Amino acid sequence: MTSLALPAGLRVFERGWLSSNNVLFLGDEPTLVDSGYVSHSEQTLALVAQALPDGQPLARLVNTHLHSDHCGGNAALQARYGCRTWVPAAEADPVRHWDERRLSFEATGQQCARFTFDDTLSPGDSMTLGEREWLVLGAPGHDPHALMLYSAVDGILISGDALWERGFGVIFPELDGESGFAEQAAVLDLIGQLDVSRVIPGHGKPFDDIDGALTAARARLDYLQSDPARNARNALKVLIVFRLMAEAEMAGATLKATLDTARAWRSAAAMLTPPSGWPGLLDTLVAELAKAGALRYDSATDTLYAA
Repeated sequence: MTSLALPAGLRVFERGWLSSNNVLFLGDEPTLVDSGYVSHSEQTLALVAQALPDGQPLARLVNTHLHSDHCGGNAALQARYGCRTWVPAAEADPVRHWDERRLSFEATGQQCARFTFDDTLSPGDSMTLGEREWLVLGAPGHDPHALMLYSAVDGILISGDALWERGFGVIFPELDGESGFAEQAAVLDLIGQLDVSRVIPGHGKPFDDIDGALTAARARLDYLQSDPARNARNALKVLIVFRLMAEAEMAGATLKATLDTARAWRSAAAMLTPPSGWPGLLDTLVAELAKAGALRYDSATDTLYAA
């Protein structure tokens, strides 16, 4: 849990990078915001059970967006508690029909156990969490349907992947030729207009240097936007490392096969080199990640290992 002072009845489980952070609101209707990755479901269940008062079930589950690291624990939580679940309104139809292509799981080569939903959230909605009213804000950029939650009373923003202490999530729409940089800039401007004193991000520890975070994020956005290939290169590196964190180890051939089948991987690679150059591109990226300590590579067996 975080050491940054937060209101009574609000708990943050800082999970690392394979699973998103989870935000738990205690009270009459205990509510969890985001649920981590599917392979960490048991850990998510244990964290929630340990924090809930004896005998009290989790009543509600809310997702800021439906990337696999934010909703992968939904199915396990629903099975354990029967909790009522809210998803972004724009994602209702693909969840209802479980269209993994539209839900990004197929595109990213990631996994998510099938879950259901009961209600939806749209920008401009509000809901009571704990004893406070939280405003739902749109946060397109990293994901076109992403949401944030803002408490004006406490000055707290649950930002998902729209703002981290030193950046934000991959701008995925740009990989498909859609606008994402402009939307991310607008979200950063929106955050700057709010009276925010603390941010609970989707990854990393909660922080209170809002100006510093916005400055870092804008600098990062300018860097990526000035050469979109940088966003593509970063996306591929993130996808490689995430896949390795999920599986611990992977044959080089499996990595190359993923590039051939996962749309987000292919789209990013196509921005960097023609298909004939994709194997070499992967070799270069793996070497760079290994040098940076983000993974380990055994050339003798052509095997990659999570760092």
